[in-house]
Amino acid sequence: MLSNIATVLAGLIGAGIIFMGACAFWAPQAAVGFGIPDTPTEDRSFHAWLAVKGVRDIASGLFIFILLADGTTSLLGWFMLAASAIPVGDAVIVLRSNGPKAAVYGIHGATAVVMLTISALLLIA
Repeated sequence: MLSNIATVLAGLIGAGIIFMGACAFWAPQAAVGFGIPDTPTEDRSFHAWLAVKGVRDIASGLFIFILLADGTTSLLGWFMLAASAIPVGDAVIVLRSNGPKAAVYGIHGATAVVMLTISALLLIA
């Protein structure tokens, strides 16, 4: 039962990551929500860097769906554990950029905790 819940949650994380990656292309102003102060959402050079992030987000989400489709619960759990380093790194980046604590802990920190919980559930199942 727990592995089924964790698998569904992993799928939701994958869909969310793909959605965020796609937003980099159709709604670059949404990058302000990442938490880095003075994000230059109107700057064309920034759009290019944001597109790089978007492609990587989309690919990361697709990795989760590939593992959901043809991987083991254990492999998905190890992937989610490794991938939890991404929101931890994001939290550190926002914190070092003097971004809002709500983004550090409420967005990136919470995402890391959810991903770590999912990985634990998948690895113990």
